[in-house]
Amino acid sequence: MAYFNTIVNPYSLRKLLEEKAAELGFLEFGVAKAEALDEEAWRLREYLDLGYHASMEWMARKVQRRTNPREVVTGAQSVIMVSYNYYTGRAPEDNNKAKISNYAWGDDYHDIVTPKVRELEAYLRDIAETEVNSRSYVDTGPIMEKAWAARAGIGWIGKHTNLIHRDHGSWFFLGAIIANVKLEYDAPIPDYCGSCQKCIEACPTDAIVEEYVLDSNKCLSFLTIENRVDTIPEPEASNMEGWIYGCDICQNVCPWNNSFEHATDDPHFEAREVNVNRDLKDWLGLSVHEYRERFRNSPVKRAKYEGIQRNVRAALGHQNEEGADL
Repeated sequence: MAYFNTIVNPYSLRKLLEEKAAELGFLEFGVAKAEALDEEAWRLREYLDLGYHASMEWMARKVQRRTNPREVVTGAQSVIMVSYNYYTGRAPEDNNKAKISNYAWGDDYHDIVTPKVRELEAYLRDIAETEVNSRSYVDTGPIMEKAWAARAGIGWIGKHTNLIHRDHGSWFFLGAIIANVKLEYDAPIPDYCGSCQKCIEACPTDAIVEEYVLDSNKCLSFLTIENRVDTIPEPEASNMEGWIYGCDICQNVCPWNNSFEHATDDPHFEAREVNVNRDLKDWLGLSVHEYRERFRNSPVKRAKYEGIQRNVRAALGHQNEEGADL
């Protein structure tokens, strides 16, 4: 049942949703017209053909569904995108310290952001003067979130393939709602990377093989999280620089982050003190019980205990000149 007796037009409906999104703590709100991502589909197929998705075979499944929102929601007219700040600081520069990507310092973002996106979706159902058919996602479904966020004007996709906003940098999560409701749409914003090459130059494994193209086979984020082999391959293992879960190097060097990053006011993402500023060697021999306690309700559990130990051994093995007792 809608809250209003009068017909809510696309503009006023969008304004109500934008106000609700701000109330829920989202940084930015944008809407794109639901239509096939033809250019992005072509680029995705090229990316897959080159094998840059590594062992993430799920990326190759249902490409048509992944690039056309009307394959997900019948009659889709709008893709609503929101961003949510998670930034709480930077990993230590000392390569002998264990480094965890900033988004994983605290609680699992799925548990924090997903309920907010679903509340926004429920609000849409309440205020729309029609039956709403919709689906929502926070990094969980067949939708190209960054491409849609770029179309919705939330930012541009940088040369490191992360989304960048002029006022917030790139330290944020994305949420998406595909709906059969017509809203006022936003326009994409320009790419402001210019001639900057800092992310490409700083990547220790040369994973950014060309501007806007990331080879996951070389990326420390993939190798330390999604990668399920028993060892980190060379030469990437020699260039881990202390990273045991994810990697923030390309975001750390981005001028837009250096100028505009600001800490989140959501305490769920604050670092757990037991994991802060610890030497790599302190992680060797961490028991399964200790691992579970340290990372309860944490995204780090995605790498599993064996994966974290593998990452520590690889990172430590190249920091100790005398070699680690592995």
